Amino acid sequence: MEQDVKERIKQLVADLNKYNYYYHVLDSPIISDKEYDKLYYTLVDLEKETGYILPDSPTQRVGDMTGEGFTKYRHEAQLFSLDKAQTEGELSDWVNKVLSQFPNTLFTLEYKFDGLRLALTYENGLLKSAATRGNGLVGEDVTAQVKTIRSVPLSIPFKEHIVVEGEGIMLLSELEKYNKHTDGPLKNARNAVAGAIRNLDPKVTASRNLDFFAYGIPVIKNKTFKTQQELRQFLIDNHFLVGDFFEVRKNTAEIMEVINQIDKQRDVIDILIDGVVIKVNEISTREKLGYTIRFPKWALAYKFEALEVTTYIRKVIWQVGRTGKLTPLAILDPVDIAGATISRATLNNYDDILRKKVKINSLVFIRRSNEVIPEILGLAQDFPDSVEIKKIDTCPSCKTKLVNNGVNLYCPNKDNCPDQLKERIIHFCSRDAMNIEGIRDKTIDLFYDVLKIRTVDQLYTLTPKDLSGLDKYKDKKISNLINSIEKSKNIDFPNFIYALGIGNVGIKTAKDLARKYKTFDDLKNATIDDLSSIRDIGEIVARSIVDYFSYTRNIEIIDNLFKYGVNIKYNQNTSNGKLVGKTFVLTGTLPNLTRAEATKMIENNGGTVSSSVSKQTSFVLAGESTGSKYEKAKMLGVEIIDENEFLAMLK
Repeated sequence: MEQDVKERIKQLVADLNKYNYYYHVLDSPIISDKEYDKLYYTLVDLEKETGYILPDSPTQRVGDMTGEGFTKYRHEAQLFSLDKAQTEGELSDWVNKVLSQFPNTLFTLEYKFDGLRLALTYENGLLKSAATRGNGLVGEDVTAQVKTIRSVPLSIPFKEHIVVEGEGIMLLSELEKYNKHTDGPLKNARNAVAGAIRNLDPKVTASRNLDFFAYGIPVIKNKTFKTQQELRQFLIDNHFLVGDFFEVRKNTAEIMEVINQIDKQRDVIDILIDGVVIKVNEISTREKLGYTIRFPKWALAYKFEALEVTTYIRKVIWQVGRTGKLTPLAILDPVDIAGATISRATLNNYDDILRKKVKINSLVFIRRSNEVIPEILGLAQDFPDSVEIKKIDTCPSCKTKLVNNGVNLYCPNKDNCPDQLKERIIHFCSRDAMNIEGIRDKTIDLFYDVLKIRTVDQLYTLTPKDLSGLDKYKDKKISNLINSIEKSKNIDFPNFIYALGIGNVGIKTAKDLARKYKTFDDLKNATIDDLSSIRDIGEIVARSIVDYFSYTRNIEIIDNLFKYGVNIKYNQNTSNGKLVGKTFVLTGTLPNLTRAEATKMIENNGGTVSSSVSKQTSFVLAGESTGSKYEKAKMLGVEIIDENEFLAMLK
């Protein structure tokens, strides 16, 4: 084999591994998929021609061989479990015990991932083996399966012997994507990753699109660390995914403040977590604290209440939304999830019901997600009296014959369907829309039945006399509602767009539209091509917007809103503001500004705020206790500024 071909293969492997790292770990691709595929298949062809295959070649991620069984793997160092706390008192006892011996101790906080624990061994910078935790002493060799995880580096800069500990994870967004295109939906992300890695066929593992988040190094040669912060940075430097969340605190009160914040936010995090892991930051202090037989004395897992439980479906009702889309809602035997009693949960559509194989009187898994109503994950068990859920063909609100649009059912009676009309008014009055306080579901029922309110513009015709005829409406309540309606007339452009209830247009898209178009008329007359040119707005959203404004009744209602005094406040600084064209990412706690305040200042000056760092990010605005966004910004060469530098930009 000629030397130049060998060198070509080496260069392709190095380049492709770099591109994988930027795509799967940094979430910042530096070449297109088409370019990547061209290089990848060039490498495949060269390897076939020559038989020369490097151990860290990306072609080795998915093997063709299916094993007959997993072999046992004895861990080089014991992988301990963690002691647990579920109350502030239990946490306080542990923290105070540590502080009584080592008064100046700092504690680190990281997510407690709810996946499959793994240990990866590297030798001479190459991935040598991967194993499950098992009982902590002996696990199973799953090297072929773990190689399919693209956020697992096949080679790393560190060339000494090292064992990296972490968690195999299936992101919740990936689970949702997977379940949309399979006849056998996975019940939850935890089972999905465990089933994928413990599947004898690596191709099955690869199909789940898993990730690996590293958090520990039980074995390393010729290298020491002073703190968990230093250890974590080492993992980042060696191309491991570590996650965005990492905090350092000094006492129970500070730790609980962070834990409570995460507990409130965990239903919008894309990773399945079941708690927070608290560790002593200083490695030397850990060595003095030592271990019990089962767990280290220097770490503790604070466990949240379970977000996933089982209960029975007793009935299914079909809800009609403001756009006419019908959503099946399961009525359940009441069950507690994280302190809330749940008696109903959503099923996305009829195809979802069929995929999940759920029935009336069946036992199902439910999980609290980022929606107000939890979602049914799948069937746990059915019984002889379990009954198939039937697909309906007429609207439960107005009895109009339903139409199919993709996987969803729609009621086409947009002007006269009571539920659609009510839902539009509820949306119009919501906080991110017109923010009319005092109008809720029961209020809308009264308005609809007694005052014959059918469209949102009619809200601005209400008088105190109209309201005085309603049950339980006295002088103060009437005055408050009239004042709230009057106050809503002066509305920011993004909120007005959102209030219209255009299909597929959430508050973020509304902000993007308000940045693009200087006036409402500009937006109203926009074409599909023009709208599709806006970042994050595809053809489906663009068509929804154009269709909305092409419907005569919608234009009549909007004209009436303006006639009754609704006044759009356009931000004149946005189009020529000092931050036009700049994208910001916020991380850490700012000294004087809240994130909401900083975000508003950026948007008011023409800039945009993103949740993740990429090569397109202009600035990372960093405060105290930054996470991996800060580290990622340094790695990508994105400029990092503090609050003072940010404020100076606006002067």
